[in-house]
Parts: sequence; structure tokens; C-alpha cells
Amino acid sequence: MSDVAEPIESRAKFRSMDEGTQDDWMKIASQFGPFAAQGGKRVLDHLRLLDGDYGGFPVDRLTHCRQTATRAFKDGRDEEYVVCALLHDIGDTLGAYNHPDIAASILKPFVSEQNHWMVEQHGIFQGYYFFHYLGMDRDMRDRFRDHPHFQHTAEFCEKYDQTAFDPNYETMPLEAFEPMVMKLFEMPKNSVYGPAITE
Repeated sequence: MSDVAEPIESRAKFRSMDEGTQDDWMKIASQFGPFAAQGGKRVLDHLRLLDGDYGGFPVDRLTHCRQTATRAFKDGRDEEYVVCALLHDIGDTLGAYNHPDIAASILKPFVSEQNHWMVEQHGIFQGYYFFHYLGMDRDMRDRFRDHPHFQHTAEFCEKYDQTAFDPNYETMPLEAFEPMVMKLFEMPKNSVYGPAITE
């Protein structure tokens, strides 16, 4: 966020939206594109907040995210999937009780329905590996057994997420994933704020 205020002539004049004019909304629309284009950078900045936050785990939360993405990348997954792996726990800082929902909301306009569902539900699927130690139902994921993306999500947790707590694993640096994140966040696949407002 800039410390310098925008010149008043570049800002809308309304005090409430029902007073807005075509000119007001053209000013707003002209600034939306450049702002939206930096979405990937803002996401990466937020992801960095996980650095040094262990929460009792063997590696910090950022390392876990990087390691999950590294494992997916080395397994030949496409860039969209790798970015989902990188960002799957980005919600940890804001949503202690619903971090998958936060990550899924950030990714929703930019990813396939299958990958969105995987990120959104990974918390329940990851629970298969530890819920029983906390007096919870490790088979909670079975409620989704007939869902078309069940196996996709179960595989993500089995191969990449639950294995990504190894302090000795050669984990790729965040910088290696930055171009993928920036590319993914360039243009949404599905959003009401689509091409009309960014053109």
C-alpha cells in the first residue's frame, strides 16, 4: 500500500455508490487492472507471514507449504496444481479454525473446480492422518466418498501434504515458485470482475 495519497482528480467523487457516475466508475476501473495485476505479489507477501511459525510442527508453516509444492513439482504436476500446493495453508495466519476456506477463496477465481475443491477440503482429508490422536474421527473424509474429486484430494494429502514435514528434505526456495504464482494470478478463469473491468 502506498504512503502517498492519490491525487483527488484521479478519485471518484461520490459519497455513496448510489451517487456514482460513469466518470467515477471509469476512474475506478482504470485503477483496478494495475491493482489486480499485483495480486500474486500480495499473495506471496502474505504467504511469507508463515515464515518462522512452527506451531509445534517439525518445520515452520512456510517450509511446509514450500515442501508440499516441491514434492508436487518434482512429481510432474502442472503449475496450477503446484501453486495450489504452495498456497494450501496460506489461511493459517487468519483462520485458525478454517484455514482451508481462506486458501480456497483466494484461489477460486484462478483454478479449476477440481483443484479448488481439493484446497477447500484438504483439512478434512488431512485429518485422516491425525484426527484419531485428538479424539476426532479420522474417517470424516468418508462423507465425501462419492464426490468426483475425492480421490484427487486424498492423493494430494497422501503424496504431498502429509509427507511435507521433513526438516532434511531438499525443499525449493519460495523464489522458485514466484513466477508460477504471478502467472496464475494474472487473469481469473471465473469471476464477476472479469475481463470487462480489466480491459
